Amino acid sequence: MEQTRNGSKAYLFSIVLVAVLGGLLFGYDTAVISGAEKGLQAFFLGAGDFRYSEFIHGFTSSSALIGCIIGSALSGLFAGKFGRKRSLIFAGLCFFFSAWGSMMPESYVLPEGEATFQLLLVFNLYRILGGIGVGMASAICPMYIGEVAPSNIRGMLVSWNQFAIIGGQLIVYFVNFLILGEHTNPVIESIGQGVARVMPGSDPWTISAGWRYMFGSEMVPAGLFAILICFVPETPRYLVMSGQDEKALGILSRINGTVVAREILAEIKETISVKTEKLFSYGFMCIFIGIMLSVFQQAIGINAVLYYAPRIFGDMGMDSPMVQTVIMGVINLTFTLIAIFTVEKLGRKPLLICGSIGMAVGAFGVAITFGNPALSMVCMISIMVYSASFMFSWGPITWVLIAEIFPNTIRGAAVAIAVAFQWIFNFIVSSTFVPMFNMHLTPGDDFGHWFTYGLYGCICVVAALFVWRLVPETKGKTLEDMTRLWRK
Repeated sequence: MEQTRNGSKAYLFSIVLVAVLGGLLFGYDTAVISGAEKGLQAFFLGAGDFRYSEFIHGFTSSSALIGCIIGSALSGLFAGKFGRKRSLIFAGLCFFFSAWGSMMPESYVLPEGEATFQLLLVFNLYRILGGIGVGMASAICPMYIGEVAPSNIRGMLVSWNQFAIIGGQLIVYFVNFLILGEHTNPVIESIGQGVARVMPGSDPWTISAGWRYMFGSEMVPAGLFAILICFVPETPRYLVMSGQDEKALGILSRINGTVVAREILAEIKETISVKTEKLFSYGFMCIFIGIMLSVFQQAIGINAVLYYAPRIFGDMGMDSPMVQTVIMGVINLTFTLIAIFTVEKLGRKPLLICGSIGMAVGAFGVAITFGNPALSMVCMISIMVYSASFMFSWGPITWVLIAEIFPNTIRGAAVAIAVAFQWIFNFIVSSTFVPMFNMHLTPGDDFGHWFTYGLYGCICVVAALFVWRLVPETKGKTLEDMTRLWRK
């Protein structure tokens, strides 16, 4: 009787917990390459039928991002036509088969252990498949959580998705570390003109098998997610849009209690039955703000740090770059908790503005100190400040806003567009970081170092101004309130 009147928090948290596993896989899949890429590069450097250049390696390391762009662009179509739940099941299957195929790209068809151009193509196709899963999960998991969560705790619950993303990255850092064990990553030397070679004495195990186990380890969380998501309900808002009001009322009642559920159902039906909505029915600014939130989340440069952390710490002269990377992962996870427990008290805008300022300070600190051995500790602290500031602001809060800022009738398409822009700029930042970082005006100078982080710092300042002037505060508002806000 009590559950019927007030709803069940246990039921709500259980289905949200399953949904955030998609976020964990998002983090796991995007970060697994950081530990595997050197072994992978050494393996394909042994190919006999083509030259595995540094450019090809850069593409191979980031090929999953192409799938992310495709998956996020398709997420609106899938979420609207097949529902949020079935779309997440599909994403889970993409994760699983990508992990298996990346571990065994030969697929029992091509010669096992023989590096060829054909094998490279197959490997990249499997990584793109995983990227499609990441792209769909990155758009639909926050959407799913946002559509089932009550308005007073929606921001906190959607923020758990970001916690799961960072948790997935941290887990895979540990998994890669454990898989490597007593073995060492191969030493790869650039010999000019975009060509590299494996130095003599490099560990043959990491070249032949180590990177395979790293990719294959993702099958465990991917299989678990694909199974568990089958047992969660569809979102009430999608059910209403599909004409299944009774099912929607049942789920809303289990979450919110019967009386509140009927009020929410009435609000949903009111906003959904107004008319057939086109994408720009609520004006250009609604879509523009959603897109720019995604653009700024990537343009401030965080993934250049997350994807290349071991190399960056190595360039700083740190003795154990993998250990420093794990420490950074722990700090990131800790600061994500700040957002989770303050987003409903402080609001979305204050966290974004404070985070932007913190990131700017950290980025400018790195720009000034990078390359100076006497200031290496200051440089490392600046990177930690930069990363930690992102974790309590742009990391989780962007996903919160994207999940709740759009009206019900255009949410699927609008989220898909916003998240597609996010992955496009992720690809741009990730692919331009190394060339920018290695720029020199004169031989041996540090122009690229201070220019790159100085640029990121300036973008952080612009991001703070954008949030202050244009982004509406959504704390405490229902998803139906957002429909009324944009209609005005």
